[in-house]
Amino acid sequence: MQMDAKEARVKIWEELLKVARPDSKFSWEFSEFIADYEGSDKGAALLASTDMYKNAKVIFITPDNNLEKFREIAFRDKKTVVMTNYGITRGFFLIRPEFIPEGKEEVASLLDGIGRYWKHQTLSQLKEAVGHIDMLVTGASAITPSGIRFGKGHGYFDLEWAMLYTCGIVDDSSVIVGAGHDCQVVDVEVNVEEYDTAIDYIVTPTRIIETRHEFPRPKKGIIWSRLAPGMREQIPPIQELWCRVHCK
Repeated sequence: MQMDAKEARVKIWEELLKVARPDSKFSWEFSEFIADYEGSDKGAALLASTDMYKNAKVIFITPDNNLEKFREIAFRDKKTVVMTNYGITRGFFLIRPEFIPEGKEEVASLLDGIGRYWKHQTLSQLKEAVGHIDMLVTGASAITPSGIRFGKGHGYFDLEWAMLYTCGIVDDSSVIVGAGHDCQVVDVEVNVEEYDTAIDYIVTPTRIIETRHEFPRPKKGIIWSRLAPGMREQIPPIQELWCRVHCK
């Protein structure tokens, strides 16, 4: 009998415990963070070997634990990187190659280290600074081959996509990659919401999988009625978009 998403999440997290690295704040509480795991460096190298990565000039990378090595590679390769902090409570940040001194790429890849080198950007400033983001890379708690991420439930990446899409910084040509361990890839039926941002490729320590592209990219921007309580007040770029319409 096929598992549903809730059963799959329990099974995935049981398997993930065997290979995951604990978070300094959340320990093993996988509902609160995207875990790093054995082989994440191999997944990063796999992704960096692709033409889609080599051709990308500007990359959005989420502040997830399993993307630490990928961030380091992107910095060494002199990519322009856009990031947020955890929970987007400080908004968007820009890291240009010249911001990071030679030899400090590993330090900059750490969530405790990147704050030395990044520069805060409003959405308007970010649009002017980079124009277009070519690739977005996000961690995931669980991923289906159809391209849907599930399991953690906070929806930060969906919000990031919505904000960037509203400003014309991402579009259908922007490639979206989800990174996870092989045990986090499972083909189950998932309830897909109108704001769910499907991914194009999955990268694991052993392979790159092109998803089935079953779901279109969300094009509504922020769906205000679906925001969790407190998000508008706590996330500066959401306030920025709200004010474009309501603060005149």
